[in-house]
Amino acid sequence: MTAGNTKAREALIGLRAEVGKAVVGNDGAVTGLIVALLCGGHVLLEGVPGVAKTLLVRTLAAALDLKTARVQFTPDLMPGDVTGSLVYDSHTADFSFREGPVFTNLLLADEINRTPPKTQSSLLEAMQEHQVSVDGTPRQLPAPFVVVATQNPVEYEGTYPLPEAQLDRFLLKLTMPAPSREDECAVLRRHVDGFDPQDLRAAGVQAVAGAADLDAGRAAVREVTVRPEVLAYIVDLCRATRSSPSVRLGVSPRGATALLAAARAWAWLSGRDYLTPDDVKALAGPALRHRLALRPEAELEGATADGVLDRVLATVPVPR
Repeated sequence: MTAGNTKAREALIGLRAEVGKAVVGNDGAVTGLIVALLCGGHVLLEGVPGVAKTLLVRTLAAALDLKTARVQFTPDLMPGDVTGSLVYDSHTADFSFREGPVFTNLLLADEINRTPPKTQSSLLEAMQEHQVSVDGTPRQLPAPFVVVATQNPVEYEGTYPLPEAQLDRFLLKLTMPAPSREDECAVLRRHVDGFDPQDLRAAGVQAVAGAADLDAGRAAVREVTVRPEVLAYIVDLCRATRSSPSVRLGVSPRGATALLAAARAWAWLSGRDYLTPDDVKALAGPALRHRLALRPEAELEGATADGVLDRVLATVPVPR
């Protein structure tokens, strides 16, 4: 690993400590977001209200010195409210394009499942092509560009579940559980000491990495070597989900490439320039859980996507 790569890796690992100045715990979610940034992929962040999903994204953007924007998805939100629209200028008697909040580096799509499919789909081109087309004209988005979409796993009244095709566009699905008793006490102590979630500068959060570190990290991740037997292991894991009796729709080839990319980023963050089966296992849940559609009868019996993946990981032979 070159000196430049080592510096970029240390800077990105340092993000966890910097985010920790505002967000207590959730190191797994922070690491998952860093992996997504290294892969240029998008994240679906799931957790009940009040577990600091929004604060996590804002703090990460501040620690990376990236532009960020937040869109609250509601039933009356229109596609143009996200992507931007043409606005008539009475002075020039012409239409000009007004950029929407999607023109940023880190877009927080808050409660994405509360808006109708038409507005949800307005993000698809941005997520896949990193551009927005309005009136037939494509407009490039800034680089890096990552969408972090949140959703509430408990309250489904008045929501529009994301279709499989859109779920497949997310590199990872991360979960943010309620904090432990110790972490919750630490949160309250910070508020007693005057912590203001709206003032990250006062909390001491500062930029410890930047776009250059991400670029160097992405280049290094592409150099992580993968043995043929580890590639075959990824394929076997994904194919095993398709034959599971609890699953009506298994992991697609896009899911296999997502797992490969995420595992290589994880390996590089761990200080290695080669991929191991343990790296694959570590990222299998976040990379694959949202790509599984369970049979209704299996769900009634209590089956979950994570449970299916645990069984697959336990049965598919691991290369030596």
